[in-house]
Amino acid sequence: MKFLNILLLCTINSIVHAFAEDTSVTEDEINDYEIEHQSVLDQHLSECTVLLRKNGDFPISSSERKIHLYGGGIRHTVKGGLGSGNIKTRTFDTIETAFKKEGFEVLSSEYLDAYDDCYEKAHDDFIQGLRDGFDYANPYGYLIDHFSVIMDEPECDIPIDESGDLAVYVVSRITGEGIDRKVAKGDIFLTDSEKKAIKTLARGYKKFMLVLNTGGPVDLSGLEEVQNILVLSQLGFNTSKTLVDLVTGEKYPSGKLTTTWTKYDDYFANTGNLTDVDYVEGVYVGYRYFDSADVDVLFPFGHGLSYTEFENSIKSVKINGEKVTVDAIVTNVGKAKGKEVLELYLSKPSTSDLDEPYQELVNFAKTKELSPKKKDNVKLEFKLSDFASYDSKSQAYVLNAGNYIIRIGNSSRNTVPCAVIEVPSKVIVKKVQNQLADSGFQDLVFKSKKEDDLTGVPVLTLNAKHIKTETVDYTKKSIINEEVKGLSVEEKVSLVIGAHSSDPYGSYVYSVAGVAGEFYKFRDLKPAVLSDGPAGINIAKDYYIGEDGLPHSTEGMFGSDTLDIVPLEMRDAFSFLFPFVPEGVTYIHQYTTAIPIGTALAQSWNVNFAKKCGDIVGDEMNIFGINFWLAPALNIHRTIVNGRNFEYYSEDPYISGMMAASITKGVQGHEKAYVTLKHFLGNNKETNRSFNSSNMSERAFREVYLRGFEIAIKNGKPGGIMSSYNLVNGIHVNEHVGIMTNVLRKELEYNEVVMTDWLFANMANTDTEGKYPQYSAVNIIKASGDVVMQGNKDFFDEVVAAIEDNTLSMEELEASATRIYEVILKVQN
Repeated sequence: MKFLNILLLCTINSIVHAFAEDTSVTEDEINDYEIEHQSVLDQHLSECTVLLRKNGDFPISSSERKIHLYGGGIRHTVKGGLGSGNIKTRTFDTIETAFKKEGFEVLSSEYLDAYDDCYEKAHDDFIQGLRDGFDYANPYGYLIDHFSVIMDEPECDIPIDESGDLAVYVVSRITGEGIDRKVAKGDIFLTDSEKKAIKTLARGYKKFMLVLNTGGPVDLSGLEEVQNILVLSQLGFNTSKTLVDLVTGEKYPSGKLTTTWTKYDDYFANTGNLTDVDYVEGVYVGYRYFDSADVDVLFPFGHGLSYTEFENSIKSVKINGEKVTVDAIVTNVGKAKGKEVLELYLSKPSTSDLDEPYQELVNFAKTKELSPKKKDNVKLEFKLSDFASYDSKSQAYVLNAGNYIIRIGNSSRNTVPCAVIEVPSKVIVKKVQNQLADSGFQDLVFKSKKEDDLTGVPVLTLNAKHIKTETVDYTKKSIINEEVKGLSVEEKVSLVIGAHSSDPYGSYVYSVAGVAGEFYKFRDLKPAVLSDGPAGINIAKDYYIGEDGLPHSTEGMFGSDTLDIVPLEMRDAFSFLFPFVPEGVTYIHQYTTAIPIGTALAQSWNVNFAKKCGDIVGDEMNIFGINFWLAPALNIHRTIVNGRNFEYYSEDPYISGMMAASITKGVQGHEKAYVTLKHFLGNNKETNRSFNSSNMSERAFREVYLRGFEIAIKNGKPGGIMSSYNLVNGIHVNEHVGIMTNVLRKELEYNEVVMTDWLFANMANTDTEGKYPQYSAVNIIKASGDVVMQGNKDFFDEVVAAIEDNTLSMEELEASATRIYEVILKVQN
C-alpha cells in the first residue's frame, strides 16, 4: 500500500505543472538577463580553477593554434553534478567545440571519434546491466536508488599521437545525488588507459597539460612526471570556454583547493557500513588530520599556483579587546598579472582535557588583480571567541590557557607564525548543554605536535574581561500568531504538511513548471514557491499549455538514463514517469544560468564573487516567480567518497560558512527571495541516506559539522533551512530535539522556517534489516520542524491523530504553523 501511495504522489507530481504569469519567455533570442549573468560569471570563473603544478609552458603564445585534445572530457565535458543540482541551461559547449570556436585546429579527431564509439558501447552495456538487475519486488525503490545513473569512465585504450607540440588531456568525472563515488578505476582512480595516455603525452609533447573536469579529487599518484596540472572543476555554462581562456592566457588561474587532494590511501575517515558511519576521527577532518599527523599529501588544503609569483610580508599584528587584526602586504614578484589568496590559521594549545589540531583556518582574503611589481594591502581579522573549543565535560565553549599561535600563508602546508596571543587563564565563552547521545567510541587523539621556532615572533596578551560568558536559555517559547490560533485543526495541520491543495492527499499543482514544490496554498493566498539548486535555479527548461489549460513540463521526474533502465515490460506501469508531449503544442522556454558547483565556487576564495552568484540566482528567482531557493548546501567534505560533495564547499567549516553567508546575502538582496541552507546536518553519505546514522562526538558535532551552519546563520541570516535525511547517533536529524530545537532554535536563536528534505525519497531504504524507523511527521513537528515536504495523507492523518490523543500539543503544532503562515504572508504581492 505504501508503494501505491508513493506511486500516486509521484504520478501527480510529474504530470501537472503550472507557470508564473507574465514571467516565462517564448522566444528563442537570448534574453538580456542571460547575457548579463553570463558576463558576470565569465569575469570570475577562472578564479575557481586551481593550478596544481606548473613549469612555465602555459599560457601558450598567440601563434600556437594547433592542438591535440585527448581524454573523455573533451566531448563529454561536465558542467555540474546530477540530481537537484543539475541546471538546464540554454546550451552548453564541449571543450572541443570551445577550442574550435576560438580558432584552434584540433589534430586528434580520429582519436575522439574512436573514443565516442568506445564510450557508447560501454554505456549501452552499463544500462543493460542495470536493466537486467531491475528489482521487480521494489521497482520504485530501485529507481530512487538510481536517481543519478552514473557510469564509471570506461577503459578506452585508443592509439594516440605520441609526440607533438601541444596537447591537453581532460579527465572528467560526474557525481550526483543519491549515489556515492566508487573506490575504483574510472572514478576515484584513473583507468589504466587514462594513466597510460597521460604519461605518454607528458613524455612526448613539448607542451602538455592535464586538466581535471571533476567535482572532487581523483587519485593522481604515479603522475610525478606531469608538470602542468589544472583543476578546471565544473563551472556551469562557460566551463569549456574558461579552459580555452586559461590555455591562451586570456584569463589566469587564481583558485586554491578547499579539500586536500592526495592518494586515496592517505585519507583517514571511514565510510562505515549500510546503516552506520562512526566519525572516529573526531575533529581531525581533512587538513586538520593531515597537518597534525604530518602526512605527506600530494596537494594540501589551500594550495594553488598562478601564472606569476607572489611574496607576502607582515606590517603589524594587533589585538583590540578579543579582535585580532593582521595587516599584510602581498607583492607580485613575477612576470604576469594575477591574484593571490592569504590564509590565516590559528594553532590552539592542547591540554590534558582537550587535544587540538595543528591549526585551523580563521580567515582569508583575496587580493585585487596585481600586475608585476604591484602590491596590495590585505587586512585579516578574527575574534578568538569565534574559535573556542568545545569541552563536553564542562558543557561549554572554552579558550584554554596557553599560547595561541597565529599563522599566515598560502596553503596549510606553507604557513609561518606571525604572532602569539597569550591567554593567561581559561575563559568560558558560552555555557550550553550536551545534546547528543554517546557515540559509543573514543575520538582520535593527537598528543604530540610539531615544534615551532617562535624567536622574534611578537607576543600579545588577551584581556579576558573583554569576553563575556554567555549562558543559553533553553526555556524560551515560540511566539504564536493570533490568526493561526483561530484556525481549525485541519487548517493548522495543512500548513505543516506539504500537501499543495485543500485535499490532504495533495494535488501538486505548481505555479512554476518544474519547481521542487510549494508551501501550502492557504485559502486565497499565493503559495511560497520552492526551486532546487544549488548550481542555479533548477526548473523545467521547456513546458507547454495542455488542453486542460494548465502548463505541463516536457521533462519527467527522472533523467533519460534512469528511465532507460526500466525494462520494456514495466514501461506501461511506469508510463507516468515518461514525458508525454502531444503533437502540435508550442513550447514555452525557461532559461536559467548555471553557476559553478559549490566546490568550485569555494575554490575562488572570493566571497564577493559568491555574493555575485547569489545575486544572479536572486534575480532569476524574481524573473520566474520563485521564493525559496533550496540552497546553498554546505555539508563538510568529510570523505571524498560522498557523491554529493560537488554541491558542498569544503572540508573546512569556516570557508563553508563564509561562502554560504555571502551567496545568501546575494540572493536575499532581492525582494521575496530567500535561501534554504542545507542539509542540516551531517549529510556526508548518499548510500541509504535516509537510514544511515552519522555517529559522532559532541565535540566533533559542534566544532566541525555545526560550525559552518552557525557562521552562515550569523552572517547571512537565511530565510530557510532544510533538515537532512540522515540520522545522527541513531535519531533522524529532522526528529532530533537536541539538534533542531535546543541547538538550532535556542542556541543559535534561529526562528525562521525549517523544512524537511522531500520525504517520499525514503522509499530508497536499502536497509533490509530495518535497523532505523521511518520518519514520523509528529516527531518532526515536536522537534520544531515547520513543514514536512512534500506531504501526503499518511503524514496528515498522523498529525491529526496525535492532536486528538494529546501526543502532540496544540502549542507545538501552532508554533510550526505560525512560521509557515508568516512566510506565506511575506511573499504576497
